[in-house]
Amino acid sequence: MTATQRLRQGVRALFAFTKAVDYDLAATHLSAEQMTLFRRMKRSEQLHSLNVLRALQRRYDTVPSDLRIAALLHDVGKTRYPLQIWQKTITVLVRAFLPMYYTKWQHGDPNHWLQRPFVVAENHPKWSAEIVQPTQTSERALWLIAHHADALDQWQSHPYATMLAQLKWADDLN
Repeated sequence: MTATQRLRQGVRALFAFTKAVDYDLAATHLSAEQMTLFRRMKRSEQLHSLNVLRALQRRYDTVPSDLRIAALLHDVGKTRYPLQIWQKTITVLVRAFLPMYYTKWQHGDPNHWLQRPFVVAENHPKWSAEIVQPTQTSERALWLIAHHADALDQWQSHPYATMLAQLKWADDLN
């Protein structure tokens, strides 16, 4: 994802309070338990997840249920350690301009104010899958959620690689 795309995401998050969240659309694709998790996310993350889903629906004639669930819940792990917009921005800037610090801090303590955004950026996919797992979600949806931030080249021969590429495309777009 480019810095410009991240900047656009930040601006959308900043003005999320002005947009209505389409809970009916989310509820169409999520179970009641999954919907409870969706509602835990910040408004900006709910809007982002709905935009990821809509992008997939616009681009592909058929979007499998597992991919729709992954689109809507891929960032629920961020609820473990909620971040402010400035913290997300710092993460993007440090990753781009000071990658050695990003690498150092991503393995830090999420309770430390400086390290938290880097730990969350690195670990939220795994946390998302852990949080969603008790909701009777399929193995395929959980795998997509857990790996949505991974580099695609490491999964080229995986059976879910195509859906992972679709999820990453829509996530990066939004």
